[in-house]
Amino acid sequence: MRTSLLPLAVTMGEPGGIGPDTLLAAWSDRVARELPPFYVLADPAFLAARAGRLGLTVPLAELTPGEALEAFADYLPVVPLEKSVTDTPGTADPANADAVIASIERAVGDTMSGAAAGVVTNPINKKSLYDAGFAHPGHTEFLGELARRAGGSDHEPVMLLAGPDLLVVPVTIHIPLSQVPATLTSELIVRTARIVQRDLVRRFRIEKPRLAIAGLNPHAGEGGSIGREDEEVIMPAIAELRAEGIDAIGPLPADTMFHAEARKDYDCALAMYHDQALIPAKTLAFHDAVNATLGLPFVRTSPDHGTALAIAATGTARPDSLSAAIRLAAVLADPDLV
Repeated sequence: MRTSLLPLAVTMGEPGGIGPDTLLAAWSDRVARELPPFYVLADPAFLAARAGRLGLTVPLAELTPGEALEAFADYLPVVPLEKSVTDTPGTADPANADAVIASIERAVGDTMSGAAAGVVTNPINKKSLYDAGFAHPGHTEFLGELARRAGGSDHEPVMLLAGPDLLVVPVTIHIPLSQVPATLTSELIVRTARIVQRDLVRRFRIEKPRLAIAGLNPHAGEGGSIGREDEEVIMPAIAELRAEGIDAIGPLPADTMFHAEARKDYDCALAMYHDQALIPAKTLAFHDAVNATLGLPFVRTSPDHGTALAIAATGTARPDSLSAAIRLAAVLADPDLV
């Protein structure tokens, strides 16, 4: 893979989880995994301690983002954080929350200022951050707020799960299933689809994206006999999208739209709630799926897994998804990369 003129900024993620493990393992296998240059925003002493626990020999170099490209072949470039981090695998310590947040803020700042090509975020533990006073529903929403702070305009982040065989977007995300019907509106579906269509063209270079819109109820409501949302909420949204020239079909029964033959008819699926999107995404590509955020003024990707506290520092965490996230971020940030 040819590399961009800028490195990617990778966040530390939850120190007690597997993010540091997969980061160290990915860099160690950087040539075989064809990884473009990146640097990590972290406490160097913490990373050194975790590498020691894992039995990995990873030479670290404390550098600026501008020095990362040249150093990457021989060293894992680390841009130090001002806050130290304790190495306690398996424990999400709220005392580390300030450093976790600072890593994300700096990665976004570096990318927005032109020092980095894009942001790759390691998983965070939301409960630990909430206990420390974090006021955002999740990672994606926080990134949207950072984009608004930096750009002064309104940015609505949209979660996309990207695997080798499926692109899928959940229209509603981290809310209880009981709240989905009341949250799901025609306006929300239309806004989400517009962002998806725009970024599929701009980031993924799909000239005329085909969107498949899932139904909410079994069998997409079966003519209103199994719920009215499909006819009263989803169908009007699809009609509005088609009137705007967006190629959208549906509502489609979710149980028949993700098999191989059905996927040939669309470029991206829009699901109505979290698990309706993530179950097929993770079933088709559990180790290789990537979380990419659309609707932001910068590229952001993330591995499609959580912190996995139970296996932190055991050496069993696979770096496949993080590696895929790094590769995808490089391609999305630079259309000339293949």
